[in-house]
Amino acid sequence: MTAGTSLVEGVYATVRVELLTGQLEPGSKLRLSDFCTRFGVSLSVIREAMTRLAEQGLVQSSPQRGFWVTPLTADDLLDLTRTRVLIETLALRESISHGDLRWESAVVARHHTLQRTPMTTAAGHVTQSWADAHREFHHALLAGCRSTRLIAISTGLRDCSELYLHWSRELGHDTDRDVVSEHREIAELTAARDADAACAALERHIERTTAALLAYAAVASPTGPLDIGERRRGA
Repeated sequence: MTAGTSLVEGVYATVRVELLTGQLEPGSKLRLSDFCTRFGVSLSVIREAMTRLAEQGLVQSSPQRGFWVTPLTADDLLDLTRTRVLIETLALRESISHGDLRWESAVVARHHTLQRTPMTTAAGHVTQSWADAHREFHHALLAGCRSTRLIAISTGLRDCSELYLHWSRELGHDTDRDVVSEHREIAELTAARDADAACAALERHIERTTAALLAYAAVASPTGPLDIGERRRGA
């Protein structure tokens, strides 16, 4: 690893955490000169780190406006939620129909790992180890569907929703949510091969994240339904 690559990795990792934990608010402008001063690195290092974050959908950019935190918009959130429900429940139904014992064992194992992984830090932020275990659990659920294209689409949609997942915890403060029970219900119904009930549980699980963010936005943006960040950056 070169010195330049190491610097980019450091900036990328730090800013990514700040994005996921809501320290950098949706739609806020990312002034590259400020980051240069803060990290003591060149503009090219900051640009490369921001470009990587943009590739993951965590920030957005344009030649005229530079970089800004991805806004929280109703249309995108609801469209992503609906698409995830359609695709992921289809893939889960296919997995339950066609998955073998190895697939079923993988679901149980991934759920066990998720259960045993601390979800939050002492400060209340989602841990990276839990986020990784969560991603692996959801991937395992759909891995038995025998369609690489369907799995790829599902994975891409979950990647797009990662920011919303973190924001639902960091900004939505959905403290009454029992995520452990939600995952347990999905895993048990899947292992029992109850496709209808498992898909319904997965749908509720996905939509709960959306509900938390809608509730947050109703307070944060009282003049209109969920366009946090669009007005902030003047779009």
